[in-house]
Amino acid sequence: MGSSGKSDENKQRGNWTGRLDFILSCIGFAVGLGNIWRFPYLCYKSGGGAFMIPYLTFLILCGVPLFFLEISYGQFSSLSPVSVWRFCPLFKGVGYGMVIVSGIVCIYYNIIITWTLYYLFMSFRRVLPWSTCDNVWNTVNCALRGIHAGNSTDNDTLSANETSFPFQDFGNTVQEMVQNSSALSSAINKSTKVTASEEYWRNHVLELSDGIDDIGQIRWQLLLCLALAWILVFLCLCKGIKSSGRVVYFTATFPYLVLLILLVRGVTLPGSMDGIRFYMVPQWERLLEFKVWGDAAVQIFYSVGMAWGGLVTMASYNKFNNNVYRDAMMLPLMNCGTSVFAGFVIFSILGFMAHETGVSIDKVVTQGPGLVFVVYPEAVTNLPISPLWAILFFLMLFTIGLDSQFGMFETMTSAFVDEFPQYLKGKKTLFTALLCFIEFLLGIPCITQGGVYVLQIMDWYASSFSLMLISLMECVVISWVYGINRFYKDIELMIGYQPSVWWKICWCFITPAVILFIWAFSVSQLAPVSYGDYQYPAWAIRFGWFLGVLSLLPVPIVMLIEMLKAKGSFIQRLKICMSPRADWGPAVEQFREQYIASLSKRERERCGIDQAGVRLRSSVNACPKALEAGCPESGAVVCPDENLILKQSDSAC
Repeated sequence: MGSSGKSDENKQRGNWTGRLDFILSCIGFAVGLGNIWRFPYLCYKSGGGAFMIPYLTFLILCGVPLFFLEISYGQFSSLSPVSVWRFCPLFKGVGYGMVIVSGIVCIYYNIIITWTLYYLFMSFRRVLPWSTCDNVWNTVNCALRGIHAGNSTDNDTLSANETSFPFQDFGNTVQEMVQNSSALSSAINKSTKVTASEEYWRNHVLELSDGIDDIGQIRWQLLLCLALAWILVFLCLCKGIKSSGRVVYFTATFPYLVLLILLVRGVTLPGSMDGIRFYMVPQWERLLEFKVWGDAAVQIFYSVGMAWGGLVTMASYNKFNNNVYRDAMMLPLMNCGTSVFAGFVIFSILGFMAHETGVSIDKVVTQGPGLVFVVYPEAVTNLPISPLWAILFFLMLFTIGLDSQFGMFETMTSAFVDEFPQYLKGKKTLFTALLCFIEFLLGIPCITQGGVYVLQIMDWYASSFSLMLISLMECVVISWVYGINRFYKDIELMIGYQPSVWWKICWCFITPAVILFIWAFSVSQLAPVSYGDYQYPAWAIRFGWFLGVLSLLPVPIVMLIEMLKAKGSFIQRLKICMSPRADWGPAVEQFREQYIASLSKRERERCGIDQAGVRLRSSVNACPKALEAGCPESGAVVCPDENLILKQSDSAC
């Protein structure tokens, strides 16, 4: 620990121990559960291989540009999502919005990890508990499929025409993490037969109540798993990036090993090729459907990890001269490649399951928890040595979820530590423990008998439309307020050259337009929250909308605060609030001097042209005439020759 700290470029915040720490952390953060349970289903539903055309189109026009944007200004400033808005204090509320979204999602994301841990522990049995119908939670409607059907004596078996898995479309955003499993549960009312794995999920794991008004009791087994999940998060993040940077070498690579093992096993099973063909055979006519393009845009937006603050946070721990351009080109492609790869794994197993049960593939294919907690566990029971495959599968899900949790949680801790160093400097471990405990308490309602209804509200609204607006403001402010040319020069300071003009076009025009399209599509598809056939009461829907707008409220609030803090007329205040603060720039003095020097040269060449206004530290002689004026009580000096606003820092005078 001490040796690694000596090599840190940024002595105050620290840096990644090695470049792979950042690469693996970004992969772990962006590659989430949606890559496993959302993309394969969406690809099949939206035209198979033809879906890759709109998917890659939006990756190029929106995913990669936003990824490049976020890790660039995060690395340049070495600041987390709140403090980084020193480059435009008027929009600092955008950073707070990122932190709020990450905080809410952390709560229910760890609930999914909790379910995964519970299934993982239950997999260490000779007979998997969801493979039989003779348990206390089973009903008279329980039935078995596949090789276990012949062993059923007290219960009926499901025939090909009696499957309880309907093929439906359940929305198009991140909320599908939970929604599809509820639709599977609602099928109980439509069929007299229910699979053992579905009853295990509904009657044992969830002990599902009748609605959100009947919250029920705490599931103590899940409470213990939730506590364990937060303890593991704390242990991995207690030392910040120095501890998580080591953990990701396992958590980010292990899922790929398991996926490869499952793929090799899957393609050797009978019926697997039918499943893969079902997944990838192109249906070119689907490209004419607007919804296919909308689904592709939404999937790209969520899967790459923009606007959560995690990318900015992780990039802020890079060394200043890290080749951020190379990373931005490589990481989104790896993330999307993982989604496609996972699809082959999932559909090879689903093809085998359809072959074993005599059910067509479209009757077993699903997404969300309905896939990983109902369908896939049932498929595993038909494999030889089924506990082994169950352990591997749920351990893989656990590591995938844990990686994403790292990025979101580190966003919160780094944001507060960077913004309030006078209170939290040297106390990050204690603060991390406190945040873990608070998030644990907030997650308890989600592990009650009616907890899944609470989780559904959080998932449905918390990040459904606010993320798009946050990323839109982020892109527009950097391109048009901070200045795209200035941003290009910042990138040049880091990597030694300016990227091609293509990124200017994207950041200024194409990407904001695509984000607006994604936002409009998402809003048009957003219906009142529901869980299968269950309709939520009005108060629950209002609570959901409150969660949805909560992350946007800091934007106008912080705008008002910043304007009130500034001095002068309204226009003067606006200019000050839209100009970089005195302490904006690289954190390391060596690179900060280069940054100031580049600004001074630009000012001499373009005297009076830059209307945005730049604030510099008075210790650097960027404007001698202004500095000769001394330290005014107003805290600001106008450079007479260059129309340059200089903000005096507290330590400047």
